[in-house]
Amino acid sequence: MAMQNRLDHAPDSMRIRRQTVEHPFGTLKLWMGSAHFLTRTLDRVSTEMGLHVLAYNLKRVMKILGNESLMEAMRA
Repeated sequence: MAMQNRLDHAPDSMRIRRQTVEHPFGTLKLWMGSAHFLTRTLDRVSTEMGLHVLAYNLKRVMKILGNESLMEAMRA
């Protein structure tokens, strides 16, 4: 009831939250080529997803800082 009450007072909050969360997952699904993982079992799927998230974050850092700044930070 409390959650529904908050949503009734701020109807745009769920729309904004959905947009914020969905963008990275949509990008990752696009990179993966489909919604399916290439591996099986929870440990392997977890590792595969972790690698996708790491690649996503590294690409964002490269875009924000630039390649030279990132390489300097990694050497330090």
